[in-house]
Amino acid sequence: MTETASGERIHHQDQRGTTGAEAQPATAPPEKNEGGYHQPGVLRVLQTRDETRAFYNKIAKAYDLLAERSEEPVRRAGLEMLRAQAGERMLEIGFGTGRSLIDLARAVGPSGQVFGIDLSEEMLRISRELVQKEGMGRQVELTCGDALRLPYSSASFDGIFMSFTLELFDTPEIPQVLAECRRVLKERGRLAVVGMSRIQPDGLMTTIFEWTHRHFPNYLDCRPILVRRAVEDAGFRIADYQVTRMWINVEIVGGVKLASNSPSAPAVTPPA
Repeated sequence: MTETASGERIHHQDQRGTTGAEAQPATAPPEKNEGGYHQPGVLRVLQTRDETRAFYNKIAKAYDLLAERSEEPVRRAGLEMLRAQAGERMLEIGFGTGRSLIDLARAVGPSGQVFGIDLSEEMLRISRELVQKEGMGRQVELTCGDALRLPYSSASFDGIFMSFTLELFDTPEIPQVLAECRRVLKERGRLAVVGMSRIQPDGLMTTIFEWTHRHFPNYLDCRPILVRRAVEDAGFRIADYQVTRMWINVEIVGGVKLASNSPSAPAVTPPA
């Protein structure tokens, strides 16, 4: 781990504990996509929102079997980066089967509250069952909806968590989702994002993954993105940053909402 002059902590490692010196930010020249921010080389999402919803409704019961073993270590690293505290109000976007909701609820305790939003009705059902089983029904409030228009008041959360969710949005939608995160976060509110990354070197698995996404979008609806770059471009100060690896590069980014009068903070325009 290294620490910059501004206090930002940067980690480079993989899940085997070795130093990930090969994982470096992409060196491609800056490009701006339709969203007005830099995501060079990132593919577009080809599925409609309805198709994405139907896909996750279909695989919801098997999702943990398919992904939990590989995602759990990096998801926990993201939760540690968020540092939820007792009494805080937390939001998870794309809560899936609800594993992180339970961790967040335990962290904020009975004096805090956890909210969650997910596009899939079946994921919502499974998560509600888990929340009730854990006896946290009064602490956790879940809804089915779209993060492009978060149904929450401005400046109402201390922290937001996303794990393998941001890369499900089309490239021009990513800054819209992050603008909504800024809107609902309190000043100095925290954001932790775990996502598949297109940092260099891409490697064979990234190439295969992107080829499959391009040719079979119904089976692989997401793709690697530049997570830190997206969070920075949305006006968050990077407070913590980790590069790790599952079978593909993963970025874990911790951001802090800048004051609205900060010169680095972009103007936030609510979605129409």
